[in-house]
Amino acid sequence: MSSSPGSPPGPPGASADDPAGSTPSDATAPPPAGTPPAGWSPAGWPAGSAQYGPAGPGQYGPAGPTPHGPGGPGQYGPGGPAPYGPGAPYGPPPRRGLFGIEPSPPPPRPFRGLLAFLVVEIVFLGSSFLLALGLGEVDSAQEVLLAIVVPTILAALTCVVWTRVFGSGPVADLGLRFRWEDVGIGLLIGVAGLFVTIPAALAYLYLVGPDLTTSVGVAFEGIRTTWPVALAVMVGIVVVAPVCEEIVYRGLLWNAIAHWVGNRWVVFVLTTAVFALAHLEFLRAPLLFVVALPLGVARLLTGRVTAGIVAHAVNNFLPGLALALMLVGAFPAV
Repeated sequence: MSSSPGSPPGPPGASADDPAGSTPSDATAPPPAGTPPAGWSPAGWPAGSAQYGPAGPGQYGPAGPTPHGPGGPGQYGPGGPAPYGPGAPYGPPPRRGLFGIEPSPPPPRPFRGLLAFLVVEIVFLGSSFLLALGLGEVDSAQEVLLAIVVPTILAALTCVVWTRVFGSGPVADLGLRFRWEDVGIGLLIGVAGLFVTIPAALAYLYLVGPDLTTSVGVAFEGIRTTWPVALAVMVGIVVVAPVCEEIVYRGLLWNAIAHWVGNRWVVFVLTTAVFALAHLEFLRAPLLFVVALPLGVARLLTGRVTAGIVAHAVNNFLPGLALALMLVGAFPAV
């Protein structure tokens, strides 16, 4: 802008706002020393949409919305909703196992599981012995039901108490988590397992003969009762026994062995064998091993006992129903 008429000419760059011309305009002011050219970042890369511009929205720019930018909503950005970002709402993505099933993580630390299993067996056998002494000669379905159910419940409660006192709790140490998918998996495995266990039972009955009887069946032999008591017996066999036995064997014992054995298939075989022998029905032990295979598969796939409980309930449903019908006289004793 030129000076007004009649005024002495000022120095170059003078204007009405700055007569002395001491402040150069933005358009003509030289950049400070060390300033990169326009459009370029201090690191030497284009600062606009360049791939590596630190100040731009490039792929690796720290301030941009890039996959790796700390401030961006990228996949790995700490401040974004990324699957792996510390600020992500759901944290790391869930692990997926066989058939897309989400398995539970292993127990976080040892909880002296083998010692716990020994204590649980002592509780089970000790309570069974004391009940036998207290009840004397059992001659009713109610007394037999108490003699069967009470030690089983005490054993499962001992598992839960042990993990709370000495471990990380039943969720971590016993795999006692609930997932809705476990119900479907347990039903599927339980029904599929019947196509194996029923033929195996028939074949084993043919080989062994009429001596192949269960201890539960022997305990209720010759006893007749009312429908409410018979249904209570069925609930004990179809619901209580699967819940408690799965907590003990596919929960406590499984994770106890897993702390020492890294191969989960070996854990699967060992727990199945112990389950078959722990019933103290050595004539039926091979059949019990086959019957327990689907239950171990459910635990193997999910890492939780819930699916095994459902599969166990499906496996016990037909024997429980037959026993209830036998107790009311609607089904012949076998």
